[in-house]
Amino acid sequence: MTIKDAITIYKPAIFWSAVFAGSVMMQSYAIALIPSFFGQDQFCKKYGVFNKVGEYEIPAKWKVFLVDGALFGEMFGLALSGILSERYGYRKTMVAAFLCTTGFVFIPFFASNIQILLVGQILGGVPWGMFQSLPSSFASDVMPQVLRAYLTTHVNLCWVLGQLFASAVLRVALLIHNEWAYRMPFALQWILPVILGALIVYSPESPVWLVRNGRREKAQISLLRLTTRGNESFDAANVIDLIEETDEREKSMSTGTSYWDCFRGVDFRRTRIACLAWEVQCLCGSVLQGYSPTVYKACGLSEEWAFNMSMIQYAIGIVGTFLSWWFMNLSGRRNLYLYGCMALFVLLISIGSTAFASSENKPAQWGMAIQYLLFTFVYGCTVGPVCFSLITEMSSMRLKTKTIVLARGTYNVGSILVNLLASYQLSDGAWGWGAKSGLFWAGTTLLCIIWIFFELPEPKGRTYCDMDVLFEHRIAARKFSKTNVAELASLPREISNKQSTGGNQNSGAENNGTELANMDREQASSRV
Repeated sequence: MTIKDAITIYKPAIFWSAVFAGSVMMQSYAIALIPSFFGQDQFCKKYGVFNKVGEYEIPAKWKVFLVDGALFGEMFGLALSGILSERYGYRKTMVAAFLCTTGFVFIPFFASNIQILLVGQILGGVPWGMFQSLPSSFASDVMPQVLRAYLTTHVNLCWVLGQLFASAVLRVALLIHNEWAYRMPFALQWILPVILGALIVYSPESPVWLVRNGRREKAQISLLRLTTRGNESFDAANVIDLIEETDEREKSMSTGTSYWDCFRGVDFRRTRIACLAWEVQCLCGSVLQGYSPTVYKACGLSEEWAFNMSMIQYAIGIVGTFLSWWFMNLSGRRNLYLYGCMALFVLLISIGSTAFASSENKPAQWGMAIQYLLFTFVYGCTVGPVCFSLITEMSSMRLKTKTIVLARGTYNVGSILVNLLASYQLSDGAWGWGAKSGLFWAGTTLLCIIWIFFELPEPKGRTYCDMDVLFEHRIAARKFSKTNVAELASLPREISNKQSTGGNQNSGAENNGTELANMDREQASSRV
């Protein structure tokens, strides 16, 4: 199935995937507010204290509490999403999350002190955690193989759009010189839940989830709602057959669909890769983007220019996401992840080194700001969007949602530590490293490069069946793209293990061996 054919057939699925992903835009907007408020004078006057240079500032420990408080709530929401979506499906779980979001926004909107604001962050994080896993899982369930990477990375596009919207709102809020400078951005969070919640009530359920729960007839009806009518080349029954076949194959490889099963047998490797792939996002210096107004002010820019540069930064991130679709098709996920981290490593070294220039050196200050924009562009082309594709392709079909939950949970744990460090690195009242912190994150990025090289496999062009076979036969990560699955499927596991560790594998899998042996079902295999 070509990309053009897939778009023609799966137009409704593309629409519903975009609606689900809209929740990520709402979440990223909410998450971006608090770190950005740290650079807003009105917010700091309300909730902050005088620092040693005579300016209002949120204390470093409260920066940590506010940012990490939301992460703790998200971790609870993530765990809930895996359980609730498995029992009630994606649609009902998403609607419940939207209802919670609408109610919890009242807390920060009316917060009279920083302690109540923290409570709002923790409770608000619960539905945000649900939004972190469900859109990616839904998109990977309903999209054909040729479109899966585009619609899963579209989640990153929504993430950046939410950040851009937050930055634009905060830039406008600079013109307000009272409490509405921070209350108005909170109030805008009531808009999207109403619109998206109303749409998702009428969305079709995932056919994969329905098949796993023994509802074949409803799964076929749902699949027909996700595709255009009257296409003679599309056979819904054939697609459902292959979903059932993949499900049965995965049942034979594992014993269940619990969180514990993610750590058993071959699924442990898949879970580990998904978790660490998302952790790369956390360790490659991306945390500085969340504190972008603070970072730009540390580079010597005024408050107005700090927020202007933040908007430019997120606009560049949007362009980067679109370019990543072309890059992924050209080089695959693994190479894009690896080379992206290498480029980020060089930029972080450069940013950190330039920070040693005098604060009166205006060219150096603008040089750091421009390098930081370039960092955002590279991240937006590589690590940012590609991660969302990788984590949905590493897991088995039966354990997908729970694997994504565990991966995002790992990311959140890492984010707690990373935000703790970044808060102290960028606060004048604490360590006061400013842009010099780029050198520290260059070191963590180097560790990411080493891990990617040795353990991250290439899923480009592989169906879920193909990935099951490759993991089942324990093929080395660097040989995924060269292994002929059609031949591998007919080999005993012991023989393939020896070949993957010491022998030569047949190449050309990308062109002629990506389907299982004797599976002449191009239409259906492109679906799963």
